[in-house]
Amino acid sequence: MKTLKNHMILFDAECPMCRVYTGAFVKTGMLDANGRSAYQEAHAGTCPVYDRQRAVNEIALINLENGEVTYGVKSLFKIIANTWPIFSTLFALKPFVWLMSKAYAFISYNRRVIIPAAETGFEYQPTFKLHYRLLYLLFTWFCTGFILTAYAHLLVGMVPLGNPYREYLICGGQILFQGAAICSFDRRNMWTYLGNMMTISFAGSLLLLIGLMVSRFFQFGPLVYTMYFMAVAGLMLLEHMRRTKLLGLGWVLTITWVTYRIVLLLLILNLN
Repeated sequence: MKTLKNHMILFDAECPMCRVYTGAFVKTGMLDANGRSAYQEAHAGTCPVYDRQRAVNEIALINLENGEVTYGVKSLFKIIANTWPIFSTLFALKPFVWLMSKAYAFISYNRRVIIPAAETGFEYQPTFKLHYRLLYLLFTWFCTGFILTAYAHLLVGMVPLGNPYREYLICGGQILFQGAAICSFDRRNMWTYLGNMMTISFAGSLLLLIGLMVSRFFQFGPLVYTMYFMAVAGLMLLEHMRRTKLLGLGWVLTITWVTYRIVLLLLILNLN
């Protein structure tokens, strides 16, 4: 595999995803053995002209020979195209670059709520952009509601089947309910918490896809699928507790998170 020599990529040491994929560049030989460094540890002498705040938002790739810096998806394209030149033409198409830049920004500006980690206190932190967080909440809300609506058919006999919009309303209602709960004592962390909460919901719905795929090949009763749903809910609860602890938000939000779900379950069972 062709190596991009004399280049260094600066990644976020507080981002598990960033550590994994930049480490993969080195392990596969796409970058030199010393071709990655955490921007929290990078010295200004490495490249005195790079934009430190931009490097936090968009991963920076520095040419150590001439000091040239590329950012974001263009850094990734440069590494990939060096290894597989066949992609060079695709990476030169402006519409494709624009689309991938938006996809990259969507992930990058939400990376701390997708996979959170304890902060090191570094002076530069990712810029918060409300429109990307709102887009993330809408994306996870829609995907979660869609999967839950499909899974609800497997629970018939244990849980009444509602109208096609029930799961979307429940999921959206929890965003509003938990948003109001955190605003009552820590408005500053509202968007961070809601992003983390919806990541948990989205991850839980992805686990339910396993049940949906199993149902294509095996015929189990609703009790089995209900037990699996409860197991996933238990994992979601544990992850909610872990994330709120990382954020220093205490137990209040976990209590309201559980209360909302229990109250709605009782309403569904008694009003249908």
